[in-house]
Amino acid sequence: MEVTLESIQQLKKEKNAVVLAHNYTLPEVQDAADYVGDSLGLSRKAAETEAEIIVFCGVSFMGETAKILNPDKKVLLPEPRAGCSMASMCTAPQVREMKKLYPEAAVVAYVNTTADVKAEADICCTSSNSVKATSSLEEKDIIFVPDMNLAAYTAQKLPEKNIIPFHGYCSAHHGITKWQIEDLKILHSGAEIVSHPECALDVLEMSDFVGSTEKMIDHVRESPNGEFIIATEVGMLYRLGKARPDAKFYFPPNALCQTIKMTDLRLIHRALNECKQEVVLDPDISMRARIPVERMLSLR
Repeated sequence: MEVTLESIQQLKKEKNAVVLAHNYTLPEVQDAADYVGDSLGLSRKAAETEAEIIVFCGVSFMGETAKILNPDKKVLLPEPRAGCSMASMCTAPQVREMKKLYPEAAVVAYVNTTADVKAEADICCTSSNSVKATSSLEEKDIIFVPDMNLAAYTAQKLPEKNIIPFHGYCSAHHGITKWQIEDLKILHSGAEIVSHPECALDVLEMSDFVGSTEKMIDHVRESPNGEFIIATEVGMLYRLGKARPDAKFYFPPNALCQTIKMTDLRLIHRALNECKQEVVLDPDISMRARIPVERMLSLR
């Protein structure tokens, strides 16, 4: 049977399902989704949905977050092998060891973490609200896991806090170097540099704009410029191109997340048709993780 957007739409109606997709997923996946966005937007949609089934097109921690927010609903991850290199770098025992070393510190967990790491946190954050989430805590000392680059960006914005970073990173973003951006700037001297805060600080310091993927789209849409050097995962090209079809976009050659590209229409159709590949979490961990996730979502 040929899998089409129409056949997926029909299955969504039959199953009372919603399909959520991250900005880095394949174009065909974004076209099949009811909502496409960054981690914060997707978390909010997962919390708000009235659908009985949530099909999450992204990587494993995203499906877990949707399940944390919807413990009584069926959350499906079409490709369960789609993991996140950053999330896999940080474990709950490692966070507990850091809490022993810094007993007075609060813990901020980037949403790019496993459920058991979230369960150790005081609040979660996304790249769009890491500063707001961190500043909302009374503690001066902040353990920030797992992204050292987002921690450095947040620390720069909040000098009054003592941010203690974990040494994790996103492989796609950490591989973007200052030299690559400089080379692109030589080739495209009039282009704005737009970067994601998961990039290293020396990349962010030479950027014209820094923000989450959704904020990048807003910036590009409103900018009078017609050329942009984009320091984030190349999957953003599809949404940026739709937002500004008149503009040109240049990406570093190695800014690619392989696992988020594993989900395709065939896997979405199979997940909907068979209602398999369900995300299952330990109830105690899920309950504990829900508190910091909801604190994140309450930020405005």
